[in-house]
Amino acid sequence: MIRQKYRVSGSALVLVACALVAGCGQQQPQQQQAAPPPPAVTVATPNERTITDHDEYVGRFVAVDAVEIRARVSGYLDKIHFKDGQMVKEGDLLFTIDKRPFQTALDQAKAQLERARAELAFAQGDLDRASQLVRDKTITQQTFDQRTQVKRVAEANVAAQEAAVRQAQLDLEFTDLRAPVSGRIGDRRVSIGNLVTGGTTGNTTLLATIVSTDPIRFEFTFDEASYLRYERLAAKGNVNTSRDDLAARGGSSVVRLRLIDEKDFVHVGRMDFVDNVIDRSTGTIRGRAVFANAQGLFTPGMFARVQVPGSAPYTALLVPDTAIGSEQARKFVYVVRPDNTVVQKYVELGQLAEGERVIKSGLEATDRVIVEGLMRARPGIKVTPQVAPGPASAGTTARK
Repeated sequence: MIRQKYRVSGSALVLVACALVAGCGQQQPQQQQAAPPPPAVTVATPNERTITDHDEYVGRFVAVDAVEIRARVSGYLDKIHFKDGQMVKEGDLLFTIDKRPFQTALDQAKAQLERARAELAFAQGDLDRASQLVRDKTITQQTFDQRTQVKRVAEANVAAQEAAVRQAQLDLEFTDLRAPVSGRIGDRRVSIGNLVTGGTTGNTTLLATIVSTDPIRFEFTFDEASYLRYERLAAKGNVNTSRDDLAARGGSSVVRLRLIDEKDFVHVGRMDFVDNVIDRSTGTIRGRAVFANAQGLFTPGMFARVQVPGSAPYTALLVPDTAIGSEQARKFVYVVRPDNTVVQKYVELGQLAEGERVIKSGLEATDRVIVEGLMRARPGIKVTPQVAPGPASAGTTARK
């Protein structure tokens, strides 16, 4: 009885195993029908725009006028008529040196002039009397010549005293130090009551400095290759950054600038100077642009970046910079063919233009470029393309 029971159990196991094998055979066609669909990607055709390439350089602001305030006469500082760091206009009174010694010197010079004029009047009268006496043979010709000489000496003395009066008047005027240019003045270097050394020697006392602020210059340097490119473009009439053009028309090339805390080049200026020599040690040449600074935002010595036109306007294809892939030293984009298969195209990149990359070669205007879903795309596989809305074409500028 026991053996018969085990036989029945073995038969049951065999039947269960057959049922499982049959079930597996029925599920295999269902798994083949559940294959994943082609991955979805977003595609867009390149934007066609008018582009002007721009080169970027780092430079520094410099003042158009920078003046050191020094006295022309020596004396004790009497008054200060400004606050440190304020804006001043041309002709504003800045410092006053004690006027009393110079007023006294002027009064003395005037008195000496009156004395010289009185001596001249006496000599002139004496000469007039001698003219009649010499005709009457009352005095000798030698006496007449002596009186003539005295009159000439008196005239020279009057001229000298007049010059002394003018010099004393100038010295008195020089006790008032006025702003020679408009701009922002620095802090005072000398306090009231100190002796100020004036004159034209190198030992004069520095009282303050003034720098003009509006307009302001921006100086930068660029390499020799860029200089040659600008010259050749200017010769073709495409840009106006050559030295001869700047000298002839005062500069007409528009440049743009951004400060270190700004993202866009929002400040517009014009080139006004290119140097006449290339620095032998660095192989660069100095350029200069002028910017309006009515608000006083730009300060001499401040760093910034400037954009200079580096090409004539041209029509270019642009794609989002995120659509660019890298393969060692080569750049590529994925393009979807009409049969929805992916193909890899190697491209030559240009500059950035408002977040999009200029494609110089390797791409057609009708290509459908994958702009989203690059990680799901591979050359040769099929995809499900979804068209992304593209912005309207418009003129723009490109930068590195």
